[in-house]
Amino acid sequence: MTPVRCLYAIADASFGNPIDLAPRLFEGGARRIQVRNKNATARELLDQVERILALAPPDAQVIVNDRVDIALIAGAAGVHLGQTDLPPVAAREILGPERIIGVSTHNLDQALAADKLPVDYVAVGPIFATLTKENPDPVLGLEELATICKAIHKPVVAIGGIKLDNVEDVLDAGATSVAVIRGLLDSADIAARVRTWVELMERFGMTASDDRPSI
Repeated sequence: MTPVRCLYAIADASFGNPIDLAPRLFEGGARRIQVRNKNATARELLDQVERILALAPPDAQVIVNDRVDIALIAGAAGVHLGQTDLPPVAAREILGPERIIGVSTHNLDQALAADKLPVDYVAVGPIFATLTKENPDPVLGLEELATICKAIHKPVVAIGGIKLDNVEDVLDAGATSVAVIRGLLDSADIAARVRTWVELMERFGMTASDDRPSI
């Protein structure tokens, strides 16, 4: 079972080829990785996902950003959907009951709607200001994150501007796990940075007294 509080690493192509990034994320101890390449063709993304799956540790979960078809064909663990992607109900029909499906939300209304959908987790953000995404949605902040975490039942993955010095506040607000891009990939030694994050998340996980479901 995945730890209650864990690191959700994103191999974002804006920081390099995901095929090169993923091994360093795995080396550092990340075991849930999303492959994100907004500019890749379908063929390019499929090749990247298949090559990452071939080198992934047996206990790793590889999630494909946006593309249900790529996740299905490659045999990935699941897919992460945005608000304008294929609806989660259709994605569930295609992927079946066992694959992981997550959905991005950016406010309370979207999170409440997502809570009723056949998804395994609800991503909420941006929590803080972020430079990773073009034209980001308005910053939510910790108070709104806490409101959303209390209002919905599905696990919440917080994303957006989360760093080592504020992750504890994010978890205290009720997030089940945190998704990190720049905080991992903007480093000369990605594996070492991941190890620091994993050790921190494991410490929080071992001391957690909640019973929120894992994803």
